[in-house]
Amino acid sequence: MPISKKMRFEVFKRDGFKCGYCGKCPPDITLEVDHINPKSKGGKDNINNLITACFDCNRGKKNIVLEKIPNSMGLNLEILKEQQSQLNAYNKYLEKLNKQKLKDAREIISIYENYHKGYTLSDHFVKQTLLRLLSLLPKQTIKEAMENSCLKNKDIRYFCGICWNIIKKR
Repeated sequence: MPISKKMRFEVFKRDGFKCGYCGKCPPDITLEVDHINPKSKGGKDNINNLITACFDCNRGKKNIVLEKIPNSMGLNLEILKEQQSQLNAYNKYLEKLNKQKLKDAREIISIYENYHKGYTLSDHFVKQTLLRLLSLLPKQTIKEAMENSCLKNKDIRYFCGICWNIIKKR
């Protein structure tokens, strides 16, 4: 079964649309996908056994088993590992920020609940409005707006109005 177009594109993308052997790239050459370990010698069609090659390099290699991965493949692997590491660190950072926003939201919700016994803010309001406000204003400003709204015995729209007016003035 031939290598799918999607797989070919993933290999090209991973290798930066350059021949893994000579480093040439289109439009000077036509790219193909080569097996590092040839199919005729047991190689598989998985992405780890495939490399981008130009027509000339692919024909020159034929079914020779590579004893050493070309430098460009090794460099690409290091780059991919670094990208994955950075992505993992970024995702952890986002998770930490989200946890802090939820903690801040709980503080603001507790102000509302202290004034309105037996009531709480809906999950929809918290996710759609309160968390957004926390990304636009300091937590203390939002807490003061909630306190002000509750002291005046106003509804949640009044609280939102206070916050959006502060945002508009900035």
